[in-house]
Amino acid sequence: QVQLVESGGGSVQAGGSLRLSCAASGYTTSNYYMGWFRQAPGKEREGVAAISGGGGNTYYADSVKGRFTISRDNAKTTLYLQMDSLKPEDTAMYYCARARLAGWVPSPSAPGSFLYWGQGTQVTVSS
Repeated sequence: QVQLVESGGGSVQAGGSLRLSCAASGYTTSNYYMGWFRQAPGKEREGVAAISGGGGNTYYADSVKGRFTISRDNAKTTLYLQMDSLKPEDTAMYYCARARLAGWVPSPSAPGSFLYWGQGTQVTVSS
């Protein structure tokens, strides 16, 4: 059974940093693209970053480029999102997700490209 469990969210002041983690289980993690999405109240779910199974290819939304870094440790079956220079507009629930198919390159900003989702972790950035 595929499970994704996020952790690391919290409250931080603008300019601060947080590192999110997503512990994956129930499948061979290196075979699948994974991504981070976020959703603020009243807004659609937004793709933030994605990474290939081996970690060699990454994608970032323009809004987070240069501030966020996605990485993965397949030995630990864990996905990470390092978030630096946080802004109030980064406030949202953050979700990790796994692509639908092994070896498949998803549309990284499209939630429909991802099949399994974690429960989310809240990030709040105050000004």
